[in-house]
Parts: sequence; structure tokens; C-alpha cells
Amino acid sequence: HFNDLCQLLDLPDPISADPKGEWFTFEKGVSKTSGGEGWADVWRKGCFAWEYKGKNKDLRAALKQLLNYSIGLESPPLLIVSDTERIEIHTNWTNTVQKTYTLAREDLLHADKRDLLRHAFLNPDALKPDKTRQALTEDAAQKFAAIADRLRKRGHEPHAVAHFINRLVFCMFAEDTGLLPDSLFARMIKTARPKPETFAQHAATLFAAMRTGGHVGFEAVEWFNGGLFDSDAALPLTWEDLDDLIRAANLDWSDIDPSIMGTLFERGLDPDKRSQLGAHYTDRDKIMQIVGPVIIAPLNAEWADTRARIETLLTGAGKKAQDQAQSLKSAYLERLANFRILDPACGSGNFLYLSLLSLKDIEHRVNLEGEALGLQRDLPRTGPENVLGIELNPYAAELARVSVWVGEIQWMRRNGFEAAKNPILRSLNTIENRDAVLGPDGGRAEWPKADVVVGNPPFLGNKKMIRELGEDYTFALRRAYPDVPGGVDLVAYWFVQSWAQVQAGNLTRAGLVSTNSIRGGANREVLKPIVGGGRIFEAWGDEGWTVDGAAVRVSLVCFDGGEGGQQFLEGKLVNEIYADLTSIVSADISVASRLAENKSISFIGTQRNGPFTLTRDEAESMISAPTNPNGKRNSDVVRKWTNGIDITRRSSDTWIIDFDNMSIEDAVLYEAPFRQVELLVRPTRVNLRRQGHRDKWWQYGENRPGLRLAVHSLNRMIVTSMVAKFRTFVWLPIKQIPENLCVAIARDDDTTFGILHSRFHELWSLRMGTFLGVGNDPRYTPSTTFETFPFPAGLTPNIPAATYAADPRAVAIAAAAAR
Repeated sequence: HFNDLCQLLDLPDPISADPKGEWFTFEKGVSKTSGGEGWADVWRKGCFAWEYKGKNKDLRAALKQLLNYSIGLESPPLLIVSDTERIEIHTNWTNTVQKTYTLAREDLLHADKRDLLRHAFLNPDALKPDKTRQALTEDAAQKFAAIADRLRKRGHEPHAVAHFINRLVFCMFAEDTGLLPDSLFARMIKTARPKPETFAQHAATLFAAMRTGGHVGFEAVEWFNGGLFDSDAALPLTWEDLDDLIRAANLDWSDIDPSIMGTLFERGLDPDKRSQLGAHYTDRDKIMQIVGPVIIAPLNAEWADTRARIETLLTGAGKKAQDQAQSLKSAYLERLANFRILDPACGSGNFLYLSLLSLKDIEHRVNLEGEALGLQRDLPRTGPENVLGIELNPYAAELARVSVWVGEIQWMRRNGFEAAKNPILRSLNTIENRDAVLGPDGGRAEWPKADVVVGNPPFLGNKKMIRELGEDYTFALRRAYPDVPGGVDLVAYWFVQSWAQVQAGNLTRAGLVSTNSIRGGANREVLKPIVGGGRIFEAWGDEGWTVDGAAVRVSLVCFDGGEGGQQFLEGKLVNEIYADLTSIVSADISVASRLAENKSISFIGTQRNGPFTLTRDEAESMISAPTNPNGKRNSDVVRKWTNGIDITRRSSDTWIIDFDNMSIEDAVLYEAPFRQVELLVRPTRVNLRRQGHRDKWWQYGENRPGLRLAVHSLNRMIVTSMVAKFRTFVWLPIKQIPENLCVAIARDDDTTFGILHSRFHELWSLRMGTFLGVGNDPRYTPSTTFETFPFPAGLTPNIPAATYAADPRAVAIAAAAAR
């Protein structure tokens, strides 16, 4: 039959096209090495696996066989099953919605149908579904958005809305995967549509049955529970809600990506996250940049070594050699069954779900390769119990459990296995609801022992921690980690904890995502012990990432205790990866320390903490006012103001009121400026956290007395924007006020100006600084970029410019700088 098809399509049959059976063959699979039945009746590399059944037999059994052996058949994009009367083509691409093309024998009379079949041989991409699982997930999320909005507006508690929405989502998934019988959920929705007030009662009956196992009418319902169906509580829906549910039920939920759980959960809690529907989806390729090197590559290497030993044993004869080979395979499978993966900030479970799928793929491949070598095949033993999680939000922890189970069920179906039952969703106590870095006693949190850690901990900058987490929590966290610099971002504590677990022998490897600020400043200090006592074996310093619907720039860092092996940076083999996530043969400058000769020269500008600024007209009005009661003019306290944009673009011509460190008795004598500050600034300071900011409301929040003292005797100072695409320095009069996103350098000589503009200093600042925002703009700071920079000997900032005025180097640099 197959040869006749090839002739009909004007294509060579397998024996004519490939006599050696290397890329197109009958009986592909285990029969090639052990004499057993083949995994597929026909196989064409990169195109299809094809299995026949007798006339009018159930083709689902043939498809199940192909699914079961898909990995061993190199995961062909098409799985084709047929008898002599009909042909079914099932798509099998990763991360696409599955599609089936069915051809009856008489369809082959038509040229377009023959072309479709010919594509399976020559151009399978022509049959690839347009819709990805991500697109399906986004569509599904949109369908539920309106329901979540309306439930909230009707006064239902946000967490209850999120919990209920995810129950509905899982019911649709369960129905389309055959876990709920005979379109039970869809029929329930349609039955309630004429009388919407009956929906809650019907849903409660279904949820009660799913909680323990039972019946809905005459139909048996399996035991689900797993925490998602821990009660029969259901929220009432309107006809409008039910119409949206009916439309949602028309989607194929069997291929839904588990990330929808997190998306809908957030949407149920926060109606303002409309733009994040579907945007919460994290590209699986990005996650696999962590999962690949931390989980897949090492386990595959272990199996390659075990397989080589098995093959050596099987070259010998006798039962003893066979038994020893079987024992080696069984020991490796036992290793996989006991392998534990921890995500200590698991959110709704995306990392855990993909890690579990990877582990199950490895186990399945080992079974198939063992079978091809003539060894006994085992059933899958890896499952949701292999993944551990810690998550602070109780509802997100629940979602992580459900996401992992959805992934497990989908994997079993895709590979020809039945989902586990009694219950279908076991309660995963391995995913804990608690703080991952701060314990209940105020010390460091305990982590469960695991083989590896993966995940993307929360991205929260140091400056936002007190505002977002509260003063008490932030200070308690810093007390619990006295060896961690106080200025680090929140994510740094996960790196510290992971490295401590490696050192304690509780962990082999870790792979974490961080904002790319981990490469520099105080954050880099947490990577230095890892590089010193272990190694970073794979890293990407600057990658795009989506978090909370916004694009950010991140670093991906994989590290271990220094077991040896190759190291890859940005996908390229390197000898060593430094703490700043670079690799240069000459030197690791990330270990550079701050130099005494550069101290107290560079400063961050003032921070206002209130509306002190003036327009030019307002400033001129105050400056031209009559003399104040103290006999002084307002020009003493009204000055030109500069921020980073004034430096990198053009001046905004903004002015500012500056009372420096004056007492309120002195400040009040400058009548017009004081009145404006009292009117506009004072109300904004009433509820600020720091008492000094509240009490001295007429002064800036950060007045920078060190900067003012350092420039007091100068005519001008050097200033640069802290964050800028290009590192440019400008002169500023000392009476002008730089704001806190400027870095001011207390020097007024052209030689220092020239050294700072040199290519040496530019490259140094790019390597030693951090990067901010989607634009990845370099960040310049006094501590990490200026104070560590080695100025030429004899031209250092602690030497008065007059001392080296005659030095030929200083003269040449000054002349170039002046030009």
C-alpha cells in the first residue's frame, strides 16, 4: 500500500530512495538492533513516522504507538496513521497547537489532496499549524478577561475571583483531554445559559464531585482535588459571563500552555493589568537557556557514560552481562526518579513545568534507547514530585501545583501514556507557601535539599525595597545576611542562598535569572564568592526578558562548586567567566578595588524630595525682588539646576531654590523662595519615612555636604549623567546644582577632564558599571567606576593640578581636552 502511494505521488519508495535505510526506511526502530518489532512501519527523517493498522481498526492505537516512540524516532514533525481506506496526518511540532488532516481513499482522486500528502514527504512545514501554544494561550486569556472584570465589579474578593477562574480553566482543559466525560462542562454551561442563576448550583455539584470523586447525574466524575477543587464553592455568573464561557469552550484547551494559569490569576487580582494578558507568557526558549545547561546537559552526559558501559557489557555473551547492563540502566532511572529540582521563587510554576518536561523527556529517551539495546523497558517514574518550589503568595503556589500537573498530563498524552488517577491532581506539598529568603525567626530561610536550583527570583531594585516590602522587612532581611552588601537588589539574596546550598553540599548546580545589574556595583559582590570558590559555567550577560508585561534586560547565570568541564559565555566556549560576566584573557577587572587616591572626589548630585524647581520666569521674578529683611537678595538661594537630560541633550533652563543647610530661622528671611517651599514642598514631606526629611522640609532630602565642601574652592566642576548611552563629561559652574542622576567630580583642571574623556576610562566605565532599562544604557557611579579607575601615576585626583602643571603628559592631555 505504501509503495503504491509513492508511485501515485510520483516519489521513490524507501528501498529505491535509501537502500541502506539511513533516512527513509520501513520498520524503523528497535528491530534494527534487537530483532523485535519496529517502532514505526515507515520513517522519513525530518518528515514523518507512519504506522499502519488493519482495515477498520482503531487508528488511535497506532497513533498511541507513534507518540510513545516519538522521541526515539527523532521527534518527526508529522505522525501519520492509516489503514487502506483512510490516512490521518497528526502534526507533532513542539509548542504549536496540534492539527489533524484526514484523507479518505477517494480523496486521492483530487490533486489538492495528493499535494497535501506530497508535502508530508517533501515539505512538512507546509502542514505546520499557524497557531502557536502561546497564541492559543493569549486567546484563551482574552476570553476570560471580561468575566474576571465583571466578577470584581460585582464585589467579589479578588483572590476568590482568581481561584474560581482557574477552576473554570482547568475544567475546560480536563474536558478536552478526556478527564471529564463527554463534554460534561460545556453541556453544563449551555444548560445554565437560559437561567444563569442556576450556574452556581450546577458548578458546585461538579466541583464537589471533582473534590472526592463522584457523580453528576448519571455520569461518573474522577477524583481531582489537588487543592484546586478543595471545596464546592462557585461564584454566580450572568448570561453575559456564560456567553463568554461558551465562546471560550470552543477553543481546544488540551494544548493550552500552563502559563495561562499565572496570566489569569494576575488578571483576576488586578483589573489594571489588561496589557499583560498573554504578556506574562515567558518564552520557553529563554527558560531553556537555564534548564538546558543546569538540568539537561549534565544528565545527558551521565547517561552517555552509562550507555557506553552498557554497550561494552552487551558485547559479551551470557545472562550475567545482560543482568549487569539492566542493573546499570535501572540505577540511572532510579537516579532520575530521585532527582529533585527546586525553584525557590516559583511564581505560577513556569520553570518547574518546563524542568519537569525536560526530566521526563530524558527518562523516556533512556527507556527507548535501552529497549533498542535489548533491555527491558520501564514505565515512567518521574513526575510532579520531582519538582520543589517555594512561593510567598498562597494562590500563586496553588497555581504552580496546577501548572505542573497540567504539564504532566499533557506530556503523558503527547507520549502515548494515560494520566495518573485517584487522584488526578495529588496535593503537591513539595511546593511550599512561604518566604524563600527570610525565615519566620528573622534568620535566613531554610531550603529543602535538591540536586539543582532554577528560577527567576523577583526583580526589585535596592531603592524600591523599603517602599515595596516595608522598612521592617527590609531591615530584617539585611540583618539576616550581614555578609551581603546593603545596597544590593532583592534578587541578590537568592544567589547568596543558592551558593550557600552548594557549599553545604545540599545542591549541585544553580541557574538563576537576574536583572543585568547583577554584573556590576554592589550586586556583583554576591557573584565574587561563586567565582572564587566555584565557577560560573554558563552565562548570558544581557538578554531580553518579559516580566509583568514589560520588557527588561537580564543576565542568566549558571554556577556550581567548580566540578570542572567547559564554560560558555554568550554561547561561546571560554576559559573562565568573571563576576562581571565577561571573559578576557588578560585580566579580571571585576576584582578591582577602590583606590585611596580617588576618594572624596566623585559624588552623586543632590536629591530634592519635593518640588523645589522653578521656571526661568519664576526665578527671574525672585532674583529681581527687593532686598529681603536680612539685607540679602534671593540670588543667594535661587540657582540654576541641572539633571542628566540637561547634560545629554540640551539645557531645560530649570532653576531651583536651595537653602543648603540653613536653619529655618535663616531660610524664612528669604521671603518669596521660603513661601513657595512652604506652600509646595512642606505638604509632600509630612508622611515621608525619614524623620529628617519630615523635620527639615525646607532642605533637600540629600543635600550632599561632601560635594559642596569639595567644590567650595573651585571655579567649576566636572559632571556626567549617571545613566547615558554615551559617556560624556561637561563643565558646570560650582553655583549650579546637579541633581541625583548626575555624578559630579570635584576637579577643575583640563588634564583630569581629558583623562575622563579618554578611551581608557570609557572602556573601564563600561566594564565596571551596570546597565539600566530596555535601552541598556551604561550607568556611571562614584564607587564602582570612578574610585576604581587607575589614573596615570603622578596625575591622580589627590594631587593638586598645579603640582603637575609642567608635566609634559599633563600639558598634552590638557591641550587635547581643551580642544
